[in-house]
Amino acid sequence: MTSTDFIKVEGAEMVFETRKGRFHALREIDLSIAQGEFVALIGHSGCGKSTLLNLIAGLLKPTGGVLLCDRREIAAPGPERAVVFQNHSLLPWLSCAENVHLAVERVFGATETKAQLQARTLAALELVGMGHAATKRPHEISGGMKQRVGIARALAMEPKVLLMDEPFGALDALTRARLQDELLKIVARTKSTVVMVTHDVDEAVLLSDRIVMMTNGPAATIGEILRVDLPRPRDRVALAEDRGYVQCRKEVLDFLYTRQGHVEKAAA
Repeated sequence: MTSTDFIKVEGAEMVFETRKGRFHALREIDLSIAQGEFVALIGHSGCGKSTLLNLIAGLLKPTGGVLLCDRREIAAPGPERAVVFQNHSLLPWLSCAENVHLAVERVFGATETKAQLQARTLAALELVGMGHAATKRPHEISGGMKQRVGIARALAMEPKVLLMDEPFGALDALTRARLQDELLKIVARTKSTVVMVTHDVDEAVLLSDRIVMMTNGPAATIGEILRVDLPRPRDRVALAEDRGYVQCRKEVLDFLYTRQGHVEKAAA
């Protein structure tokens, strides 16, 4: 393995057994991700984006092939790989701080004092701009704020990898844009390795270092990988007319809607 192989997927296959028979979701997936890299997975519905993310998370076991994180085989979920879903998954009877504290206690509870655990919890909330809402419960805050708390909970675990499955997909356009900008700042500060599933071409180009474009399912695979050579920090207003940004956006759209325009009817 080299420095570009912090996450390595080799020959991954995924076949699901369903009532209608075997469904071949993914085939021959080979992908290497460097430490500190931001990679977006994009493609039409049913192309296996979330399935690939779940394999990296250890929530699924591949039918074939192997997945590695920091030279260790991914065989199950682990605190070094935190996941943020489209649904924030906060426990409604707990406050924002208590939701984050659950993750902190799981990872650091055996080695740190209560004061240290509390400090970690509050620091994570402050990192996403939610320190003021520490005592509020999920029903008392907006959808965008809930997603911030979900991200705080993931970051509080100090994961080596942050895995995000369309975390802003259910939000309105303005809130989504604000959280994208916040994510850019957070990743710059934490130097996190991020793998993010998205349907949004502009989101993929704005946030990522590389965009992994998936072919249509069933038996989807990686069709093309685009490197996004745009300097950081990135400003969405400045990039709107940037030639490099426009070209990257055009290449992704061309892949999705010209070369992969016919979407097969398949399970997501």
